[in-house]
Amino acid sequence: MTDQPDLTPAAPDAPVDERLRVLIENLSAYIEYYHGGSVTLVDFDGKVARVKLGGACEGCSLSAMTLRGWVEGTVHQFFPDIRVEAADE
Repeated sequence: MTDQPDLTPAAPDAPVDERLRVLIENLSAYIEYYHGGSVTLVDFDGKVARVKLGGACEGCSLSAMTLRGWVEGTVHQFFPDIRVEAADE
């Protein structure tokens, strides 16, 4: 393995959409580093974050668990009122 990913937080006073974007980028860096997958924020309407799993997550039988456990669980730790859904792309 190479160096661990650089996980840089957003400024605490940044708008919610910016903090959410940075959180998902950091989560994606972790997923990519350890599992070869990725997650991308496709859309955020203020209440629902639509994300797309990629890389090794595409077609993986555990991708639903990654979406619910890692992505949604992590988002809810920081943004309890935001729902996470898979994007229909």
